[in-house]
Amino acid sequence: MKNAQLWSYGDFRSKAHSRLPRPLFHYIDGGAGAEWSLANNVAAFSRYQLLPRAMVDVSAVEAGTTLLGRAVGMPLLLSPTGMTRLFHHHRELGVARAAALAGIPYCLSTMATTSIEAVAEVGPGVRMFQIYVLRDRGLTREFVQRARESGYDALCLTVDTPVAGVRERDRRYGMTMPPRLTARTLLDFVLRPHWLANWIRDGDFRLANITHRVDALGAGSMGLIDYVNSQFDRSVTWKDAEWMATEWGGHFVVKGVSTLEDCRSAVDAGATSLMVSNHGGRQLDGAPAPLDVVASVRSALGGAIELIVDGGVRRGGDIARALALGANGCSIGRPYLFALAAGGEAGVSRLLRLMREEFETTMALMGATRPQDLGGRAIPVGHGAEPSACWP
Repeated sequence: MKNAQLWSYGDFRSKAHSRLPRPLFHYIDGGAGAEWSLANNVAAFSRYQLLPRAMVDVSAVEAGTTLLGRAVGMPLLLSPTGMTRLFHHHRELGVARAAALAGIPYCLSTMATTSIEAVAEVGPGVRMFQIYVLRDRGLTREFVQRARESGYDALCLTVDTPVAGVRERDRRYGMTMPPRLTARTLLDFVLRPHWLANWIRDGDFRLANITHRVDALGAGSMGLIDYVNSQFDRSVTWKDAEWMATEWGGHFVVKGVSTLEDCRSAVDAGATSLMVSNHGGRQLDGAPAPLDVVASVRSALGGAIELIVDGGVRRGGDIARALALGANGCSIGRPYLFALAAGGEAGVSRLLRLMREEFETTMALMGATRPQDLGGRAIPVGHGAEPSACWP
């Protein structure tokens, strides 16, 4: 299936499935525990219906808005995802270029396989760096300084990973970083010759922003859960977030809040934007779907704080639902990783074009000419479909 034949999230996912070795596909596709939150994130969008307005002049529909204090092409950003080189040799650079072409923000992960500086050199674009508070606080300070010196527009602190979630698929399929051929995984890799050939040509899977200070992977492959647990600091509190906001001194995003209490704490600590998120259902299985939380957070905190729905977004119409319930924008992770695996940088660009086209069509059918016109234009439809009926 060529890129031109890919029309939906399901298409990109299917193509990625045919190209990626099983451990890598399931690393993207899977979630924590029984994967209830993973499925519920998607199902949440079936619980709200959109309210159109007829007989409105929609001859000029404009999807552009403002996120992270910058003008963007549509209310969407690309979430931080670690180890992008695993899925395609275009790695983070291809994703950053596709985001810049679409005029939307790209967030580089601490766990990226491309450096902060290399992504900045891609050219003009809205960029954010995602950070954890690691055990090595000197490295944390270094990240803040490097992002500032490289001209990043925002800093994003992830707060929902004191430890890694229980990800059964990683264990079942033998996911390690970097990948390794064993008797258990050999057939999976051999059956994906396209991926294997690119691995042979470019097998550098090092975590580019960390390797000079942390050699956790230097001695060989290790389980991802073991690596995460070895590096993340369980003692982090909102005082650390407050310190980081002050240290950064610019647009500060907190990612991984899903309760009103935590949203208030993040704002008190200095957040200018909140990514309402349960880490794509990859951390606490049972955490609420971000879409189900955003309306109550908006009502409680008012219009000053920027809210981004992170989780379950699969289509352009989903963005409209999130904005109708009070969000300023949405972010995606799995969709662009599947698009990258399916077609590299061109695959990501195609996905973003399709999402923009559907978002603009949804706006026109709702009688909205600007994203701001969508506010308040969704109502619940009851309990909706069961999560299992909506996944994948």
